[in-house]
Order: sequence, then C-alpha cells, then structure tokens
Amino acid sequence: MIDQVSPPTAPKCLGLPLREALARGDAVAGTAVPILRHLIGAGDLSIFSEETVARIRGMLADVARQLLDALVGDEGHRVHSPGEVEVVGHALLDNTALVTHLHALTLEWQLTERLQGRLGLDPVASPLLQRALVSTQPLARSEAAAFLSTQVRWCHAQRGMGLPLAELPAELLDIALYTLRTLAGFEPALAERAGVVEDELRRSHDEASTRIGLATKLLATLSQEGGHQGLSISDAGVPLFLTAVATASNQSRDSVLRYTHRSQAVRLALAFRAAGLDDREVRAQVAAFDPSCALPDGLAQIDAVEAAAILSAPPQPRPYAL
Repeated sequence: MIDQVSPPTAPKCLGLPLREALARGDAVAGTAVPILRHLIGAGDLSIFSEETVARIRGMLADVARQLLDALVGDEGHRVHSPGEVEVVGHALLDNTALVTHLHALTLEWQLTERLQGRLGLDPVASPLLQRALVSTQPLARSEAAAFLSTQVRWCHAQRGMGLPLAELPAELLDIALYTLRTLAGFEPALAERAGVVEDELRRSHDEASTRIGLATKLLATLSQEGGHQGLSISDAGVPLFLTAVATASNQSRDSVLRYTHRSQAVRLALAFRAAGLDDREVRAQVAAFDPSCALPDGLAQIDAVEAAAILSAPPQPRPYAL
C-alpha cells in the first residue's frame, strides 16, 4: 500500500514559473518534520499552529499509553503517570517516519473539518460511500459498511487527539513495538513481557482491516464499474478521495496529504494530473481545497506520466535566488 512504482525520469524542460513554485514548496517541506519534532519536544508553538503541534503530541501520548497498557496487561484500567507516558512518547518522537505519518493524519483531520464547514462535506458518509452502501454488489455493500465503521471510530479518536494502535501501518507498528521493547529492556522484569506483547500485537495486526486498507479495497471494488472512482473530493469525501489519488498517482497517501498544504499546491495539482485528471478537472479539484490558489502556467502541457515522474524526482534547488 505504501510501496511506490518508479516512473520515468522527470522532464528537464519545465517552465521557470513551475520550477520556482516546486522549489519554494520543496524548501518548506524539507524543514517541516525536523521543526515539528523540535516543537513537540520543546513545547514551542511559534511556527506551526498550536493545534497541529497539540494534535501530534496528543497522538504520540495516546500511542504511548496503549503500548504501556499492553505491557502491563491491564487493558487500560491502570492510569499511567505522566512521566511514564512522556518517556515512551519522547522515544517515539525520535522516529521521523512516525512523526511524518502523524503530521499527515493531522492535516487530514484539519482538511476534513475545513471542507465540512466550507463545502458541507460529511466527515463520514460521502455521496460515494452512500451509493456504495446501497450498491447492487454485495461485496461493495459489505466493504462500504466496514469502512464506514472504521471512519466513525477514526473521527471519534481524532476529536480526542487520539489514534488507535491498530490503525498504524505495519512498518510504523514495527517502530512502536521496537521502541517499547528497547525501553522495556532496561527493566529485566519487563523485558520478557515486552517480547510476548510484541508477538501478540504483530499477530493480531491486519493492515487490510485498517481504515486505509478498507478504503483501498472499497475503491478497488468500485473501480470495476469503470470511471475515475473517488477522484472528486465533493463526491468521494476526504478519506476516499485521498486514497484514490494516492493509488492512481503512485504516491504514498501521506505524501498526497502533505501536498494539501498551501505551500504544496503545485505538487497537489501534479498528483491530480498523475492520477489521470485533465487540466480542467485538476483546477476544479485544487479550487475545492483552496479557491484563492493561482496555479502557475505549464501544468496543462504535462501529461500523467510526466507528472508522476516530477513527483518522484528528488527535490530540486531553486533555479536562482528570488
């Protein structure tokens, strides 16, 4: 689900306005996660919004509490001290991949709330999902119902700045479990228990049954009916739309979420282009995210293959100082 297909080398003849826009966005993206890690650890809220930092800190603490619950085997009935949670949370904070994922989820929730207020998009039951729930295909109905349940739970958790441990992608669950095992290793009495917990959580984890796994399966089933299923934000809703764009453009879903930031509007447009949308559709979808966004000239001349290549190419420095 996260692996990407390497497209051809990016074209070298991009117009100057487009190259400058990409370079500006890359400059912002390159500093985002290191700054976030510093702010979360230090409590400084001067650069990112207070809500962004608080949400990531809250999800880290929630994952830490769930790991501690599993370690002591009390299923959450024990209240862990702030010190215990902080130790595990800070250890988790050391991993860039995990912080990047939590930042992406924060962007998704903020986008969900923003588009609910501006476009009236239901956070749970989009028009596409509602049609799937009454589909003539039993498989589509079943998958839609399963996704609906996980989306309801995710929304509830996000309102409390939490994240179910089972919703982590497999490689990030590995990171969380490695962190737990490393910390428990300092206490001989807990080391053996940590190994048991790790085995249990690995066996019970099913990435295909996570919210994103279910979204991917549902979209694959619906795509059998033909057309660009899920590639309209107003029809698909935020979670299915983001999943559809990531799948169709060969980008990770977390990358597509980062593109929704204002500074990454060009990359968002390129992702839509790589997903197969034409220039008119690309501009309509970008406008749904940000009506005031003015895209640079040249995007219409870039086809889907070239767009995918640009997105997968390493960030480039600015052609000259602005």
